[in-house]
Amino acid sequence: MKKSWDEMYKNMWDERYKETTYAYGKGPNVFFKEWLEKFTPGTILMPADGEGRNGVFAACLGWKVTSFDLSIEGKAKALALAKEFSVTLDYIVADLEQLDLNNESFDAIGLIYAHFAADKKEVYHAKLNKYLKPGGLIILEAFSKNHIALNECNPSVGGPKDIDMLYSKGQILADFGSYELLILEEEEIELNEGKYHIGKGSVIRFVGRKM
Repeated sequence: MKKSWDEMYKNMWDERYKETTYAYGKGPNVFFKEWLEKFTPGTILMPADGEGRNGVFAACLGWKVTSFDLSIEGKAKALALAKEFSVTLDYIVADLEQLDLNNESFDAIGLIYAHFAADKKEVYHAKLNKYLKPGGLIILEAFSKNHIALNECNPSVGGPKDIDMLYSKGQILADFGSYELLILEEEEIELNEGKYHIGKGSVIRFVGRKM
């Protein structure tokens, strides 16, 4: 029987996270770190948290963290990392489509390289918006549509090869247009995150406050 796209995607991440080393390192994403440190800790949701580097960092700052990801292997690595740093994560293995959390229950959401299937992205963003409290924050960094060319030149920088899974500023404004924009920019940066984010990448960076 032919495997579904979701099954293949999940299997890809399970295989990657089975490796002994941490695929994207143990340290947090630079942009996420810079912005999260500006705010008073509360509750934070971390979609696609993988091996937990960003969720664990948030927990170290005093945030109450709920992480989720498709990969059971990612969860195992994340919980090991949390133990290493003497913090705890509430880590759920699920697709966002299956997730059922209380509305307006989080003070922040960290979307760090959370690339969703093109036909689900808008729906997923709307669902995440419901989980965020009024006045809550979204911190997002993800590859932009212009990243395709950089990925072709240097596959080590990583990122989806399907342009529809990548981001644009216009898409952010469409999906989060009611938010107060604290920052929205596209730029090229040098990535040095573990084994799979190495080199120049084109990213969208967004921080917004739910009105």
